[in-house]
Amino acid sequence: MIRVLLADDQGLVRAGFRALLDAEPDVTVVGEAGDGGDAVRLALDLLPDVVLMDIRMPGEDGLAATRRIVADPRAAGVRIVVVTTFELDEYVAEAIAAGASGFLVKDTEPAELIRAVRVVHAGDALLSPSVTRRLLARVAHATRPAGPVAGLADLTAREREVVAWVGRGLSNEEIARGLFLSPLTVKTHVSRAMAKLGARDRAQVVVAAYESGLVRAGWSEEDGVHPSQ
Repeated sequence: MIRVLLADDQGLVRAGFRALLDAEPDVTVVGEAGDGGDAVRLALDLLPDVVLMDIRMPGEDGLAATRRIVADPRAAGVRIVVVTTFELDEYVAEAIAAGASGFLVKDTEPAELIRAVRVVHAGDALLSPSVTRRLLARVAHATRPAGPVAGLADLTAREREVVAWVGRGLSNEEIARGLFLSPLTVKTHVSRAMAKLGARDRAQVVVAAYESGLVRAGWSEEDGVHPSQ
């Protein structure tokens, strides 16, 4: 059973999410929070598998609450999906930097919301290729230049290659097809790379790929899928 905490200042939104999620046989809503402070308190008390976190809330906002939850060792297994009304680049970048495992807009289809909960619970990052490219172009243009990333030197050549493909927003299945490997083998490489990089989830592997220079800014579909060397 996937245990979910809802954090949103709008009661109707929480009620809608609860009704949708509780109808699933493998998902249950274990708590609701109306502001960031309550979200932090409940997340640390209940230790849910997934938190659906609104950004704009009174008092402490969702980004600040996300940072506090991620920083607490007790919440090492808690995954956060930031949910907001607007798909603004700065929100996406800040959410991932804060430690969120995914980003959704509130007008997403019900099936996509349910899929998001399951995907993040499984340890994957909820980032579409288009969102990934925008996010990482922003990271690449930040004031800090590409440089050494902790744990990067410990990666094998194959793990570095897989990390670069992850950085482009490709799924394990897409990477497997491109490298002529099985999806299970790719998943193993990703898991080992995450451990060496000290990454909580796939989203942080994506950021590491750009910060280290394994993936260059400005990549597009026309560039093909081969990672830059």
